Amino acid sequence: MNLYSKIQDTKNFILQKINNKPKVGIILGSGLGGLVDIIEKETAINYTHIPNFPVSTVEGHQGQLVFGKISGVDVVLMAGRFHFYEGYNMQEVTFPVRVMKELGVENLIVSNAAGGMNADFTIGNLMIITDHINLFPEHPLRGHNDPRLGTRFPDMSEAYDKTLINKAEEIARNLNIEVKKGVYIGLMGPTFETPAEYKMLHVIGGDAVGMSTVPEVIVARHGGIKVFAMSIITDIGINASPVSITHEEVLEAANNAAPKMAAIVTELVKTM
Repeated sequence: MNLYSKIQDTKNFILQKINNKPKVGIILGSGLGGLVDIIEKETAINYTHIPNFPVSTVEGHQGQLVFGKISGVDVVLMAGRFHFYEGYNMQEVTFPVRVMKELGVENLIVSNAAGGMNADFTIGNLMIITDHINLFPEHPLRGHNDPRLGTRFPDMSEAYDKTLINKAEEIARNLNIEVKKGVYIGLMGPTFETPAEYKMLHVIGGDAVGMSTVPEVIVARHGGIKVFAMSIITDIGINASPVSITHEEVLEAANNAAPKMAAIVTELVKTM
């Protein structure tokens, strides 16, 4: 079965389970599963029950596709995402975004936990992603291009929608929530970066680094979906004396900052 057929197969299965027509998709990153509480749930489907879906294996990722409403708007939310470092290929990592497109999603909100390389950042900061640098060793669009899914050479001059960024900044000001802006660098992982790598990534233009987001954003743009993305800075890697970081500490920092992100997302969805 080719990719397009798999997407249609999965879409048809999901359509039998849901009543709403999601216009907004949301992908939750490490430690951000609590954001699922902002949705007025109608249907939740375990990834293990969805045809052609991978299964999330990472702590902090629940593994459910949740349908419902946020601020009265129909949404679909991924509580747990898939990573290249888990052993999935890029087609598998980005497959849910393809399905979201077929379900009618027009706007995608992506969240992640990231390491900070900007001296102005502190742990717990929210960073609106304005652009990215793709350092993954594989590209999600490599191989045959099916024109039913998107053009062969997608334009990435505005990977992150400027209108949505401006709206989010205004919302944050109104809520008195501090937000930063910056460039996200995507790496394969699963190791956290060495001090030298943090320095290099900052030199080439990065403000934050993580192991996700970039593949999903590329595929969303390939399909014509507008994207807004935000990182929670869970560790700082450019200190003179870098400290060690564990996944548990990343989850704790993400959980602590998640309510602020949830407040912004709740208001942002109203505008979509």
